[in-house]
Amino acid sequence: MPRRMALIVALAASAALGACAKRTLPPGDIGVCYHVVTQKGGTLRFNKVVENLPNLETCAANLEAMRVKFLRMGGSNLDIMGAYQGNFIFIQREGVFTAPDLEAHPYLALVRTGDGRLAIPGAMPQGAGR
Repeated sequence: MPRRMALIVALAASAALGACAKRTLPPGDIGVCYHVVTQKGGTLRFNKVVENLPNLETCAANLEAMRVKFLRMGGSNLDIMGAYQGNFIFIQREGVFTAPDLEAHPYLALVRTGDGRLAIPGAMPQGAGR
């Protein structure tokens, strides 16, 4: 019984420490879209891209346009990171993912269509045979 109690105390302590872990949060400015760059030493630099945007999808579209423009100019970054109203945005080959902090698991916000454009998941029509 004492071993079981020690295990329960250890699990509770580790859960409490996990809840207090430091989170890397993006700026929460309303309507502002940022391009996020990881600098030497692991610090983040937030470069303002556009202001007065209505939603995360519009910010993601602006970041995607910036990514494509850089690739056309000879850049090599296929994946980029941004931020919008307290959420990180991750533009990747599969689509756009978002998370409230860098330590959280990102979830899918936009998917890529067959021609590479971005769309809301579920908005694309399914094949006729399905």
